[in-house]
Amino acid sequence: MGNAFYQPGDARAAQVHRLFTTIAPHYDCLNDLQSLGLHRRWKRRLAGLARVRPGDRALDVCCGTGDLTFALARAGAVATGLDFNARMLAQAAARQAKSNGPAPVFVSGDAQQLPFANESFDVVTVGYGLRNLASWRAGLREMWRVARPGARLLVLDFGKPDNAFWRGLYFGYLRVGVPLLGLLSCGKPGAYAYILESLKHYPAQNGVAGCMRDLGLVNVRIENILGGAMSINYGERAAGPA
Repeated sequence: MGNAFYQPGDARAAQVHRLFTTIAPHYDCLNDLQSLGLHRRWKRRLAGLARVRPGDRALDVCCGTGDLTFALARAGAVATGLDFNARMLAQAAARQAKSNGPAPVFVSGDAQQLPFANESFDVVTVGYGLRNLASWRAGLREMWRVARPGARLLVLDFGKPDNAFWRGLYFGYLRVGVPLLGLLSCGKPGAYAYILESLKHYPAQNGVAGCMRDLGLVNVRIENILGGAMSINYGERAAGPA
């Protein structure tokens, strides 16, 4: 049986928008619960891999409530977070209002048609967002387009472990444990059952790495976390013409 929030093709964006509108008030709390707080460590790891230099321009695509955007800003970047869901951006703005740290810019936009010129950013990231696009390849291509030569591109998302036994246990947790947390926290188990459904249709770390190479990125690598249950894809836009 499929998931009400997962729809392929042209209906994908509307359903994803409905999903995040539903869970926006609970999003940060549920991330802490379902990962036992580890997602914060993984996001700090991604920010470290980005090797931000003071004054670098950084774009965080599908920024949600802004975890990665704030991390990039704290590292010294002139950071912009982009998302297409107004309620998620409102959560990010509320967090910014309470923060004494660097102030990123948050904008509304489509990750598959980024509203920025070619070669605009030194760092381009996406955390738990590429998997939600109607075309994850189009999203990755747009990230490449707005990246300057030498820019770092990073993708953090749920992965698919190579080990069949561990993959079965992990998928079982996504099938049962995570929806139960969704039920208890916001009465919407389907909103969190969506994670596994979307992951089934996503090539995860190996597919993203292959697409990065197809785009001509260099120094492409995968950093597996928890045996591949989570992963960070890393690549750099090559210097010179594509």
